[in-house]
Amino acid sequence: MKAFYPNFLYVVLLFSILGTSACKNPRNKYTSPAGYDFSKPDKFNMPSSLLEISGIAFNVGNSDTVYSIQDEDGKLFRQHWDVKKQRHMKFAAKGDFEDLAIFNEMAFVLKSNGALFSFPLSEAVKEESDQVKERKRLVPKGEYEGLYADPLNNRIYILCKSCPADKKTKKLTGYVFDYKKETDSLTALGNFQLDLNQIKTLNTKLKASLSPAALARNPKTAEWYILSSTNKLLLVADSSWNIKAAHRLNSSTFNQPEGIAFDKDQNLYIANEGDEVNDGNIIKFRYLPSVKK
Repeated sequence: MKAFYPNFLYVVLLFSILGTSACKNPRNKYTSPAGYDFSKPDKFNMPSSLLEISGIAFNVGNSDTVYSIQDEDGKLFRQHWDVKKQRHMKFAAKGDFEDLAIFNEMAFVLKSNGALFSFPLSEAVKEESDQVKERKRLVPKGEYEGLYADPLNNRIYILCKSCPADKKTKKLTGYVFDYKKETDSLTALGNFQLDLNQIKTLNTKLKASLSPAALARNPKTAEWYILSSTNKLLLVADSSWNIKAAHRLNSSTFNQPEGIAFDKDQNLYIANEGDEVNDGNIIKFRYLPSVKK
């Protein structure tokens, strides 16, 4: 009997430690935005040509064809959902291409230095296009990865990832442009800012910092979804750019999230860049009206 008590005490101590650890690492530390369940992904693995997938988009929200880019080759890829075979059109030489947007039958591709490439989407069926326009010096010098084109107001939004103007502040700056298809022209309308201090207000365990990788807008709620691969975060902001929620992303599902888009049925898609172990992929989350925050 004497040997029993030390063993019993050891077991009690072990369960106490495990219980404390579980409290420190609750299952609910990874959350999902309203209408989505990030624990139930539908994964579509990419071919090797899209290992470094960096941006995704749909034409008028139709998910039958997925358009994408990768961050080294100046190519627009297209493929059917869950079909690895892809076709592509070359629009530029090698570079650092970060995000993709499609509206008004035009494709827009953002380069990390802020340059914007555009061409008619009808060119996507060709091997190479001679109708590509490159717009330089649209935005101040900096690093940019977030692009969104809004068909409701014909505006294009470009969000800083790292810009000199934001270095000494807890803010992120973005720029808005009006697009006129008749003249294929962009007119600067001003800028907007995200107050990163709002992240810490929502969750004291998070830092008031962000390196955005992609930008999208929920077609039903008009909320902004800002994705960060570096921070493993998804921020949700209202139409005035006030941050309403900060969702931590589980790295086992979101290996390197670099692209984000919605389809016309409000399903949410997030693209993950691959690495030496993992393929690049696109993860689909079906819209579930019954799912609350």
